[in-house]
Amino acid sequence: MISLGIESSADKLGVGIIDDKGNVLSNIRRTYKPPYGSGIHPREASEFHSSTMPGAIEDAFQESGIKPDEIDLISFTKGPGLGPCLRIGAVTARTLSLSLDKPLIAVNHPIAHVEIGRLVGGLDDPVVLYVSGGNTQVIAFSEKRYRVFGETIDIPVGNCLDVFGRNAGLSDKENPMGRMIEIEALKSSNYVSIPYVIKGMDVSFSGILTHATRLFNDKKHPLEDIAFSLQETVFSMLVEVTERALAHTKKEEILVCGGVAANTRLKEMLDEMANSHGVIFRGLNADLALDNGVMIAWLGILMKQSGVSTRFEDTTVDQHFRPEDVDVTWR
Repeated sequence: MISLGIESSADKLGVGIIDDKGNVLSNIRRTYKPPYGSGIHPREASEFHSSTMPGAIEDAFQESGIKPDEIDLISFTKGPGLGPCLRIGAVTARTLSLSLDKPLIAVNHPIAHVEIGRLVGGLDDPVVLYVSGGNTQVIAFSEKRYRVFGETIDIPVGNCLDVFGRNAGLSDKENPMGRMIEIEALKSSNYVSIPYVIKGMDVSFSGILTHATRLFNDKKHPLEDIAFSLQETVFSMLVEVTERALAHTKKEEILVCGGVAANTRLKEMLDEMANSHGVIFRGLNADLALDNGVMIAWLGILMKQSGVSTRFEDTTVDQHFRPEDVDVTWR
């Protein structure tokens, strides 16, 4: 079975093709870059996805070396995400399904991250730290569903880093904002006090963002000290709630995924924690850690093989589609 997956939940448009053996045949990604100093505008991002979608699909087929009629399945992101962006992916998937006469599978974005991580990392049953610009969750499988054991109660950690970077005037056409903050943080080892906010198993970043921005505006500390302190604080919070979930579930594997998972310091901290408990830790390369079409295609295969089908009338999008809402029939 060969699946084509379309990911369009936020700024990244991904088209990927994978077979049921886990062989990645193509992984095409296009990224909407908002004007300097601003965040993602859903309508403008959706227009970008609409204009680049035909070329991305063409490139995916060319890279894979297969023809459109050799595809067995079309998978797309149902949610969560930005409504206008999600709808571009859903409409494209419906169009391909009708034109190629292939079945459709609507998938959950966070679970797709988990499943591609299980595949590539060779993991069976990990506790998952899912960290990106749009999501921050600690997820683990229990009682036939993926459960969220902890999450942000306001803004995601990736958004916190992105907005601070913009507030600090960081800019690089080649690197995302999170990478720019990581570069600044590597220049320092001087910790400046920043609030540490954990509430039960949940985390909060909005006040931390305000505090870090105020530190920068006060000009009493160099940017690299603030960047270092911000990373150390928010990553320590994430490691703590992940460790709590690990202790509660008694699982023996940890996976980190999402755009922020590309950060070397976060992976170092998680690896150290995993070693202290004698469990396995895996992170993904950026190609599959960031939002991508391959993960959507792979989850589509798992769902289809387990007997799941999506009726055409059920291919609407859901901006608030949570992992707990999905019956996990393939495990």
